[in-house]
Amino acid sequence: MAQHGVSPGLRPFLPGDAPTLAALFRASVEELAAEDYSDDQREAWASAADDEEVFAAKLANALTIVALVGGEIAGFASLKDNTLLDMLYVRPDLARRGVGSSLADAAEKLAGARGTKKLTVEASDAARDFFAARGYVAQSRNTVTIGGEWLGNTTMTKDLAAPPASGPH
Repeated sequence: MAQHGVSPGLRPFLPGDAPTLAALFRASVEELAAEDYSDDQREAWASAADDEEVFAAKLANALTIVALVGGEIAGFASLKDNTLLDMLYVRPDLARRGVGSSLADAAEKLAGARGTKKLTVEASDAARDFFAARGYVAQSRNTVTIGGEWLGNTTMTKDLAAPPASGPH
């Protein structure tokens, strides 16, 4: 049974985080998606972090949140245009311990506070059940090509609660 109880601290992405997040991204794809994608598919997917400058720019051009456990980076989530949960990755040794949920909670709250009514995610087959358990509903099945490999994912959406109205006190 999975262990729970990790309460990560959250902070904004800093440019110096890019090398660590690129390595975490690669490890997460390679290990946590092994049951759902072939070696070649995972290698093509993980190659998105090979050009660290491009990867860092992608993180910097979105609202990226970093999770820390014991002072070390444990995962990250990236919210693009306040409407797309573009990336959510957790260090493999901390998977299924609450880090991903904490990151998703934060991204959903930030999106909602910025007026987003519906959040979208392109969920990998490895992450589809995680998002379904959080109330995301499958909208369409997709096939994407990365590095010459075909990978399946599912577009899922979640209606966000409206932020509380601020009226006179």
